[in-house]
Amino acid sequence: MVDNPIRIGGVETFSTVDFPDKISAVIFMQGCPWRCPFCHNAILQDCNYDSGFVWPKFVEFLQSRRKVLDGVVFSGGEPLVQDGLEQAIREVKALGFAIGLHTGGYRPDHLQKILPLLDWVGLDIKAPLRADCYGRAIGVDAQSQLPRIEKSLDLLLKSGVDFECRTTCDPRILDIDDIFSIGKSLSQAGVKKYFLQKYRPVEQDTTTEDADCEKFFLNKDLLSALRQQFDVFDIRK
Repeated sequence: MVDNPIRIGGVETFSTVDFPDKISAVIFMQGCPWRCPFCHNAILQDCNYDSGFVWPKFVEFLQSRRKVLDGVVFSGGEPLVQDGLEQAIREVKALGFAIGLHTGGYRPDHLQKILPLLDWVGLDIKAPLRADCYGRAIGVDAQSQLPRIEKSLDLLLKSGVDFECRTTCDPRILDIDDIFSIGKSLSQAGVKKYFLQKYRPVEQDTTTEDADCEKFFLNKDLLSALRQQFDVFDIRK
């Protein structure tokens, strides 16, 4: 066992919301190439930040929770950034835990390597799959990023691994028509599960009001369309 195969910013030791139908621990991995304006984990963006987290201690914790926890979710940041992800997953899976992954689809070649090890994936689709829209959502030039995201989605669709797509409805960068567009493109691609997540203003956002955030969930035409397009559709607030 390598002492620290991955850099970790923090851990949630007990969660009922991060892995569908499972009680899980969540590992928040360090590093993200994007700068999404709605990110609540900005401290995780720096790939080189050292939190002092000791991996073997977490493995010991998991060994003591085999009859309590069902799974472990690798979240972030963006987990696919780190090369040591596969080794860390293998160590956790060897303990008997189901493996979940939260990702924006940044690095499809890495996703392809670890897909056989995964039991579930949550893929964040942050905006309509067009460079101008996605650039606003990820805070960097999206021209080179979109092919990666589309490839990751294609890999998931072909893999047989259980997965969902979800969008955080930040009213500063998305409107109702954007969600219609996302839903249509995902449905046409073959996605079966889609969720809308309520935006909760980040600390530096002092102008967005709750009514702005709620408007997506009060639009009956939008919700009706999404329920027709997906086998599973729901709202997370």
